[in-house]
Amino acid sequence: MISRRTFLETLGAGSAALALTPSKLFGGVRNRTSSYFRVHPFVDSHPNAVFIMRTHVDVKTNSGAVKQAGLAFGQSVFVPSDSPGVPLSHRVAIKPNIVMMPAKDERDMGIVTDPYFVEGVIESLKLLGLPGSQFYLREVNDPGQFENSGYAQMAQRTGADLRKLDDPIGVIAEKEIQWVDVPSGQWFTRIPFLWPVNAPDSWLLNIAKMKTHLMGMSLCAKNIQGVNAIPYVVHCAEYNSDMGISTNHIKAGANAAILTSYNRHVAQKIPRWDRPGGDGGLWQETWATRCLDNNSVTTAGLNIIEAVYGREGPFVAGPGVDGRGIDHMMNLVVFGKNPFHVDTVGLWLGGHTPGNIGYLHMAIERGLSSILNPAEIPLYEWKSDGTAVLTQLTSFDRTPLRTMYLRRNYNGQVEPEWHLVNEPYEYRTTDVHQEVDAMPAAIELQQNYPNPFNGSTWITFALPRNGHAVVEVLDVQGQIVDRLMDRYCPAGSHLVRWDGTRRGSGMYFYRLMFERSSTVRAMVHLK
Repeated sequence: MISRRTFLETLGAGSAALALTPSKLFGGVRNRTSSYFRVHPFVDSHPNAVFIMRTHVDVKTNSGAVKQAGLAFGQSVFVPSDSPGVPLSHRVAIKPNIVMMPAKDERDMGIVTDPYFVEGVIESLKLLGLPGSQFYLREVNDPGQFENSGYAQMAQRTGADLRKLDDPIGVIAEKEIQWVDVPSGQWFTRIPFLWPVNAPDSWLLNIAKMKTHLMGMSLCAKNIQGVNAIPYVVHCAEYNSDMGISTNHIKAGANAAILTSYNRHVAQKIPRWDRPGGDGGLWQETWATRCLDNNSVTTAGLNIIEAVYGREGPFVAGPGVDGRGIDHMMNLVVFGKNPFHVDTVGLWLGGHTPGNIGYLHMAIERGLSSILNPAEIPLYEWKSDGTAVLTQLTSFDRTPLRTMYLRRNYNGQVEPEWHLVNEPYEYRTTDVHQEVDAMPAAIELQQNYPNPFNGSTWITFALPRNGHAVVEVLDVQGQIVDRLMDRYCPAGSHLVRWDGTRRGSGMYFYRLMFERSSTVRAMVHLK
């Protein structure tokens, strides 16, 4: 134990002043009932990062365990907030992947985002004060399958709005449509979304499924396609097709521009882009152009891949012995702010080398993504208590999920229909610009969140280089009451949690010790 005098002398001037005048801290007490919610501030403040949470579900049919995984995820990621945040009066639009499940068949569960996982997420948001009537589940594709997929029943249990909205423009009620201009569009100039997606006073949650597709894998960037109204949703219509949409909503010269861009990408040797034919590289270029237009005007509050179990095969068909898809237990939830970074990690986890997937190159060109190499994306293992551990991608197991994406036919050797896109890719030689988060120039210890707090709070710190770090909580006498971390840490941002439920109300201090330096801040615990 150090003396109170010595302890106070270790505080910076600002923190020391607060320590001597605690009334200044108590003036900012949070209301016990918040008016907002938000994504955990650590996730919000790391928009380039990807987070992976492990789940513990034994089999995919254990609906109770899957729902509990969704609930635990939501409770750790979504937190109450006084401000800033999403007002509790906002509508919450949720885009799961609900498509092409023609029968209630256990073998085909992996076609859709598991409804019990989504139910758990909804229930976690309800705990923050959102009523069921403010949730809107939206999917334009095959709403006739809502019953078979379990979503109709889940909507009844939660009170969420889930309705048939697959009529084309001109037939569907105008109040069910939210039109959005696409100022940087290369194909679209205007897109109709299923209301309330992209409407004022709404917030979007994108919950994709870990599964393969003709586009490589059908993850976050593609999942959001399903909130476009018919026929605007048909991004995969062939090159030179107008998709059946109003020509006023197609950028002048779009087809010629797509062809020019495609030829440039072939010259740049985007992998597999040289495959000819109506299902070859030009088709992928056309789809990706429309998909990126859609993503350029659609900002989800959080992008999630539900990978409690992952699927080989986009719909019923797949590489199984009976020609059906195969579901594999993965027990992961992958999430982050940037859908393309989440997809990059998701592709790697599915056994693919993301540099071989063309739409990721195009996303970087258009400024929608900044990192192509999955090893360069800041990655955190997310814990159910809302803490994050900076880690390496290789600490997670890969589950090979074969796809039908752009089969190679080089030197007379034809790739199997179901295959992995996993040939080595030299990321350092790519023609697209990459950025990574800059490492802090010095030690950073941020103010805990929330503060003041009741029960638990989170502490974020950053290290400029690898080294041993110790994080401790001290009382006003300078005595250590808890040690939150005492281990070797890599350079970068870190998040720890202090559970103060066993401690009394009052002022506490938290201290970061790294190498020969010590940084201290004050916090207030209220019961």
